Order: sequence, then C-alpha cells, then structure tokens
Amino acid sequence: MGIKSDKPRAKKRSCKISDFYEPFPRQKEFHDSAAKYRLFGGAAGPGKTKALLYEAIYQAHKHAGVDTLLLRRTYPELEASLITYFRRDVPRELYDKYNEAKHTVSWLNGSTTRFAYCDSESDVYRYQGAEYLFIGVDELTHFTLKQWQFLTSRNRCRLKAARPCMAGATNPGNIGHAWVKALWVDRVPAPGMDRPDQYDASEYEFIHATIRDNPLFKDDAQYHKTLGQLPEPLRRAFLDGEWDVYAGQYFDIFAAGRHTVRPEQVQLDPWTPRWISIDWGFEHPSAVYWHATRSDGVVVTYREFVQNRLSPRMLAAAIAERSVDRLGRAERIRDVFLSPDAFAQRTADASISEQLGDGLATAGLPRPTPADNDRVGGWMLMYQALECDHWLIAENCPRLIENLPTLTRDPANVEDVLKCDGDDPSDAARYGLKSALEPGRAPADVLAAERVTAVDPTSRAIWLRKFSAEESRRVAPVVPRRWRPRGW
Repeated sequence: MGIKSDKPRAKKRSCKISDFYEPFPRQKEFHDSAAKYRLFGGAAGPGKTKALLYEAIYQAHKHAGVDTLLLRRTYPELEASLITYFRRDVPRELYDKYNEAKHTVSWLNGSTTRFAYCDSESDVYRYQGAEYLFIGVDELTHFTLKQWQFLTSRNRCRLKAARPCMAGATNPGNIGHAWVKALWVDRVPAPGMDRPDQYDASEYEFIHATIRDNPLFKDDAQYHKTLGQLPEPLRRAFLDGEWDVYAGQYFDIFAAGRHTVRPEQVQLDPWTPRWISIDWGFEHPSAVYWHATRSDGVVVTYREFVQNRLSPRMLAAAIAERSVDRLGRAERIRDVFLSPDAFAQRTADASISEQLGDGLATAGLPRPTPADNDRVGGWMLMYQALECDHWLIAENCPRLIENLPTLTRDPANVEDVLKCDGDDPSDAARYGLKSALEPGRAPADVLAAERVTAVDPTSRAIWLRKFSAEESRRVAPVVPRRWRPRGW
C-alpha cells in the first residue's frame, strides 16, 4: 500500500509502507476489514502487535493532519512491544520526527501517532477532549470495559471523508476476558454494559489467528513444543486461541455439560427447601437467584433475574412475581439473603433492605437478612461444590453460566476472585451458597430429608418441617438471632 497524503511536503522521501511491511494473509484480512471495531489474534505468535502498529500507520497516512493512538496497559509493556517494533522496523525515511518525551511520531503529512498507556482505571481521562481517527489497543483483555467505552468517545475526526475506527489485539484471559469475549467472540452485549440495547454486532469483527498463520513460526518445531508444554489453560489459550479456558481462570473445572441441567429436569417437590440470594444494584444490575436443596444433598440454582435501574420496591415486585412453581403456586421461600451493602445504603428515609423487605413481606416472602460476604470462603465453597458435583445450575440461568468461567484470580490475593464489571451474577450466587451452606457439612434440611420415610406429600411435608427444626438446632452455628435462618 502506497503512502497517500492530502498535503504532501516538499521533503517527503520516496518510501512506501509496502517497501518494508508485507502483511501475512491473516494480517491482511485484519487490515482490509471494514468493521468499526476489530479484534485480531486470540493466540500467541500470529503477529498481532505488528499488525496493530501498521494499522495505525495506514490510518495516519490516509488523511493529512489526523491523530492516531496506540495503547498498552503499562509503560514497560508499551516500551517492550509497540515502541520497540516502531524503532526497529519503521524506516527513518517514513516520518518527520519522533518525540521521545511525548512518545509521539510526526508523519510527513502532518499526522501523528501517539504511544500511550493506562496504568490505572482513570488514566483514560488523560485523553478527554482529544480526537483520534484510529485507536489501537494492544492486549485488549488487560483493559476494563469502562476504559474501552470511554476511549470510543475519543474515536472521532473532523474530516468528513475520514472514517473513525478502533482495533484491539489480544490473547484470551485477564480482567477484560469476559467483555472482550462477549463483544467479539460471542457477539452479544458485554456484561456490565449500561445500554446493552445499543450493541450492534455488525460493527464488530473478530479475525482469529494463531501461530499457524505466521509463516515465520508455523514450522518452528521448537516454539510449537514450547507452547505445547505450557500448563493446560495456557496451552489452550496461547497455542489454540481458545476463549473458554485461559490462564488465571478461577473456576477452571466448570463444564456446562457437567454442571448444568435442563429446567424441566430440576423437578423440585413442593416441600423442597428453597431460598433466594440477591446482589443489589441500580446502575449496575441487581442479580437474583433462586436455590433449592434436593433430597440427595445437591443444591440446584434454578432461576435467575438480572436487571438494572429497578427501585427496591420494583425489584421486590419482580421477585414475588417469579417466586411461583410451574403450576403457578407460590413457592415456600425459607430465606432471602441480600448483599450487606444494601443494609447501609439509603434512598429517601429507609435503607435499600428495608424498602425491599417491605415489598417482599407484602407478597408473603421473608424479609432479607445480610448475606455472608466471606469472599474467599464463598468462592472456595462454590469451587468445592462444583468439584464434588453438589451444585447444579439450570440452563435458564444463562448470565450465571456465562459469568462463572470468566472469573479470574486476583493477583494481589490468588485465593480471591478479581472484581470486574459484570460479576454481579457470580456474587449473587456466592451469597446464596455461602449464606445457606457450610463446607464439609450437609445443611439441616438435607439431613432432615434423609430421616423422612413418608411417601404421602402432606405427611412428608409435616415430618420434614419437624425434622428440619430439630436438625437446625443440632447443626446450626452460633449466630446473632437476627441472622439466624428462618424456619418453615
């Protein structure tokens, strides 16, 4: 591709991009894509960073006097990748100057390319007020959805003939895995999007590439061997570019075929112990889950409701409306566990929990009690329950099923899950399991069910209620009265 300039300078040298960069077929597919938002790569070795750099160069030469931006999460990463590629591969004849202090290239036609980074969440606001014809983000999954969304607001150009666009290059994994996978791989709104109805799949294109698409490495047996010897999650992510498993994944044992069940196969009896867990939110969605303990001790999460911008009373009405069985009969909900922050937050004169409780009580449901917010203990309990096949999730809980496999370990505390946008479903499920169960011990209702021998539903319900009370007194931990689970 030749360099085109709207206002060529007299000192412009006779140099073409094609003289020093000939893209591989997958790289060319990336450059030729007309999508507004492109994602390239998905595995190690296909030339992702190089393609991103030259896309910025292409874009800077389409029009004179425009600005382009290339980003990494930290400066050391920026210097070791994009800046190194620029210094090593881009001939001096192609550009006017490079400002070492500002990390900005001035091209011969007056356009610029800026190398920058976003070390903290708020660093994106450095670019507020700026406009860039092209923004490229290397290792996009290192960025958060909020950072990406803000950067899209900077992707603009005053020239009518220009077509602003953005691109990312990345491997699976890290904090942005869930939202990147959603937007480009699954082609659905990302978890945490404020306006999911505004998502337009036609604006996104994923050009999948692996080491096999790079002629320089595709026959490199030693490099293939190196990648093949990585731990399973890394191997599948870096060698094959798989998005369903990756390094740092917390619930690496989760498998839909093993841990999910069709809704019609749940088949809960009317007397089956049930409870609800809620992660409260307004701008962020409230996530609500219904759980039940089968007679064999398996906990089934059998219903979900996830929606934002609902007042506490509106949320209570939505929960009550859904707390019915297949025959339309009201379910006997034993407890409602609510995220502890809702007991402190207030709108008007009452706390969130008080307003929600009033609405639930009016519908005949229990008032909420504070959920157990032991994060490490809760995640471990969930992991153990999956490992022992003691927790099933109904397929009509798609947000939870999608969210669980995307959670990553917190580098600062590997026993905890790294908080991220869109983790509300998993937090709500954690509240439900950790508040109602204890690792290594069957809940009182399960122990009670094992003692019931009656077959008649009415007799069974009576005896189950009696034995549940006895088992609760025997196995219940010592807790403040107001936190004690409600009996039947």
